[in-house]
Amino acid sequence: MKLDVESLIENYFDGVSYDEMFHENKQVKTTWKNLYDTLKTLGRDELISRQKEIDWNLAENGITYNVYNDPKGLNRPWSLNLVPFIMHKNEWNDVEKGLQQRATLLDLVVKDVYGNRELLKNGIIPHEVIFGHRGFLRQCDGIQLNTEKYLSVYAADLSRGPDGRMWVVNDRAQAPSGMGYSLENRTISSRVLPHVYRSIHVGDQDRFFNDFNQLLIQSAPAKTLNPTVVVLTPGPHNETYFEHAYLASYYGFPLVRGSDLVVRDGKLWMKSLKALKQVDVVYRRVDDVFVDPLELREDSYLGVAGLLDVVRRRNVSIINPVGVGIIENSGLIPFMPAVAKYFLDEKLILPQIATWWCGQKKELDHVMSDISKLVIKRIDKSNRESIVFAEFLNTQELEKLKNKIKSRPYLYVAQEKIKFSTVPNFVNGKLEPRNMVCRAFTIANTEGYSVMSGGLVRVSSTKETVRVSNQRGGTSKDFCIIDENASKIKAPRVETNVTPVATGLNDLPSLTAENLYWAGRYIGRALVTSRHLRMVLNQMINNEEDIDLETNTKLSILLRSVTQLTNTYPGFVGDKGKPSISNIREELIAVIVDKNKVGSLAHTLSMFSNSYYSIRNLWSTDMWRVFESIHQIWDPVINADEESVSYKALIKVLDQLITRLIAFMGLIEESILVDQGLLLYFIGLNLERVILNVSNFQSMLTVVTDDYIEYEILEAMLHSHESLNIYRYSYRSYINISSVISLILLDTKYARSLTYLVNRVRKDIIHLPHSKVKGALQDYEKPIFEAFSKLRLASVANLVSVSEENMYLRENLNNLLSELNALLYKTSKTISDTYFNHVNDQSQLTRQQFS
Repeated sequence: MKLDVESLIENYFDGVSYDEMFHENKQVKTTWKNLYDTLKTLGRDELISRQKEIDWNLAENGITYNVYNDPKGLNRPWSLNLVPFIMHKNEWNDVEKGLQQRATLLDLVVKDVYGNRELLKNGIIPHEVIFGHRGFLRQCDGIQLNTEKYLSVYAADLSRGPDGRMWVVNDRAQAPSGMGYSLENRTISSRVLPHVYRSIHVGDQDRFFNDFNQLLIQSAPAKTLNPTVVVLTPGPHNETYFEHAYLASYYGFPLVRGSDLVVRDGKLWMKSLKALKQVDVVYRRVDDVFVDPLELREDSYLGVAGLLDVVRRRNVSIINPVGVGIIENSGLIPFMPAVAKYFLDEKLILPQIATWWCGQKKELDHVMSDISKLVIKRIDKSNRESIVFAEFLNTQELEKLKNKIKSRPYLYVAQEKIKFSTVPNFVNGKLEPRNMVCRAFTIANTEGYSVMSGGLVRVSSTKETVRVSNQRGGTSKDFCIIDENASKIKAPRVETNVTPVATGLNDLPSLTAENLYWAGRYIGRALVTSRHLRMVLNQMINNEEDIDLETNTKLSILLRSVTQLTNTYPGFVGDKGKPSISNIREELIAVIVDKNKVGSLAHTLSMFSNSYYSIRNLWSTDMWRVFESIHQIWDPVINADEESVSYKALIKVLDQLITRLIAFMGLIEESILVDQGLLLYFIGLNLERVILNVSNFQSMLTVVTDDYIEYEILEAMLHSHESLNIYRYSYRSYINISSVISLILLDTKYARSLTYLVNRVRKDIIHLPHSKVKGALQDYEKPIFEAFSKLRLASVANLVSVSEENMYLRENLNNLLSELNALLYKTSKTISDTYFNHVNDQSQLTRQQFS
């Protein structure tokens, strides 16, 4: 059904000054007519459906944006409105030329600032604008680069000014974000609205991303064949971490953090599993001052000590080079016309916001007299609140601001307040205007600079709001360039001049390897814990009339096993083996849902999430979907009032959780190559399963009880171990301790038995990269080999025997399990010591303790 025009744009023009889609007479502009007609044809219901489809795709693909201090959690789904922002190629050609000119100028500015400083000597730019800016780094003075240009990647925030032209709002150079989001926006929008994109003839972005790949590879030091390029990220808590992982995965480059890299002998190396591997190019997403704690911010854990020295030696290229933050400088804006005249003998193609630098008396006097009409900024954006709209200040606040400016005038600029253009957003079944800023991307090439066709558009959350930041609830749009020849100019895939080299397990960054190992540990712990807790909850329901731990031996043993399995002492074990829990229900639910309780299921899932996010560039889309489904069923439980949570409800959630964990484990096998770290994941997974099974067996099988209680304990154990059916099939007899031990401890062919899992770990460890001495075991191989040998030498009769001195404990079984626990812990420690030789906040799970 076609959408009624009046209902589509109801109240659209209230308070709108300049709109991208409509003329002042409310007629649709020519460039937008095809799009507008298509939206009307689709109808409200279909548009709502398409927007929901976009939202679903964003969530399913795991596209997120980290919002700091957000009560909803760190990872917020990326927001994309279905109505794209469009511009005709004829207009874009002028913008493109302006961006190329500005990138060229800013590149020359950076070269000059860290070189001859002619701009300062000739009075083109005042000294205070440069030396008073935090982005000027004296440590970068005189550094010679491997690349011809300092500014390899440049982004400009643009918005349409009152004269109808696109104006430059901000310059971004340190680690400009948005390219990955722009690519995803285009992918999803064109998939959900294919006929719309065909009808408006959208220009292609492939060539730009091919060129960026070429730029990184060709930036390597001279004579470097098959250069190693890495993407340096601050980590999963950074606001645009998704994009870091996405681009690393898109190009096939390792995603690394500062602790993955080290400087040796004047070169930069990546810590891999087997040895150090030299790094040639770093595409950094870390701001300037954090990249080298030795020479810059000494409290930084995000960079690499000594990195600047490697740059000076020209043994590595950093894109963008350290020091380019100087051009993210509002103080430069008033002087850019003079810079263009000085370097290029040209006028600026793209206009700028009228800006007054307060370090000059005439300009300062103007600012002081008209301050209530202006926007005040620090030249270096020292924090996120550095922009002040003076019109909203009272008299006392204005005076305080004036005094602050007068005390250090060179640190401030004042800008004219401009009402920028609005774009249509589809909201609540109709179009509404929103303030917008476009981010355009430019990269260096041999001929100058090339510009992405389109870019990323951010719009305000409401039509009254000026700010468009994602941190403040803004949303995004695809930015499309309309080109009637678009279908004829598809960019060919550009081949690099690099011989493809297959990377293997030896080249896996050590932090990535560690996170894979711990992802396996945590998912193994979550699965075993979930199954055991489900069994205990069922037992609690079946015994709800008798839950006195002093009289109900079975429940006492089962609840003690919960504490021993999760290591949440004193718990149900209590002090010196005497239960001290007065409220069984409270403790049991806390062990399940209290994420602040170390060892609880909720805490384990939280740690698994941390490991997952740290290596999300390795995961497939299907894995992300299953991961998100885990959160969808689990988050409501941990956020619910514990008093209102029933055992039955928890059992239902645990059923769903177990199913999803198993699905996730299956997808890992399908999605990751052994050489990408699957081997480490399996070692972590199976080692954790073995450790927890040892805990369970020690708490439930070593205690000698009455026959009928032992039968119920053994049956519960087999339920928890998911082995009851295979036991019945294999033995077809009354459940007894000898048969249970034979099956779940010593069977060499049963995939869930302790012996089988230990042997699996032993076989996998053999394939870890090392300098093997023929015939000799590595240190990390010895304890798991010894554990396997002890299991193979054990006999059922010996393990189930009970001595006359202690009729209530199977001492031989208990001793074997204690020895195995020590050997397994040693295996874990030697693996960590051998391969994960850097500081990590998830270094170990809690060590198992047994009473």
